[in-house]
Amino acid sequence: MKKLKGMRVAVLAADGFEQVELTRPVKRLEKEGAHVTIISLHKGRIRGMNLLVPGKKVRVDATLREVKAADFDALLLPGGFMNPDFLRQSALALDFVRDADLLDLPIAVICHGPWLLASAGLLEGRHLTSWPGIRNDLENAGAHWTDEPVVRDGNWVSSRGPHDLLAFEHALVELFAERMTPAIVQREVPAPRWPRLIAGGLAAVATLGLVARGRKALA
Repeated sequence: MKKLKGMRVAVLAADGFEQVELTRPVKRLEKEGAHVTIISLHKGRIRGMNLLVPGKKVRVDATLREVKAADFDALLLPGGFMNPDFLRQSALALDFVRDADLLDLPIAVICHGPWLLASAGLLEGRHLTSWPGIRNDLENAGAHWTDEPVVRDGNWVSSRGPHDLLAFEHALVELFAERMTPAIVQREVPAPRWPRLIAGGLAAVATLGLVARGRKALA
């Protein structure tokens, strides 16, 4: 049985998103029956990254001017070095995540994604994890940071990076599934529009290798 049948999930991303942090969770969400909408700052396509190497482009389904948080049942925030930095400079993006949290939507965030939540003023007193390099930023914004593969805090689940994707995917599906209602299940959901997202198996493997080497260098 598909755990997320009928659920409308927003994925907020901009150019520079970490490719596997978007493609893998989206593929899992659609496999579970969710209807995923890629939302960004502009129309067309946005460029993914494999750490420091340019990756594939992903088609944007809607811009922030065309949708609101109340249109969705859940929110996914992928990371990447540039993606959250672009988003946190957008008043529309900040309002979108503030509204999502105010509506108590389940929010899954990974890697550098919490930068957007910090700029939106949502981290005071919250427990989460992230890419280790932004720990100080999150703590300075009032968060309680933990070096764990996955951290759950109320309607949020967070993870450190690509090396934790398996645990992150499981945790976000479980979080989102808790919010399923009969009304959501009864919705008619369009068929997934794969391959709008091109996961790129070799690129994903390369990314995980670069991440592992990067973490070793930081140790």
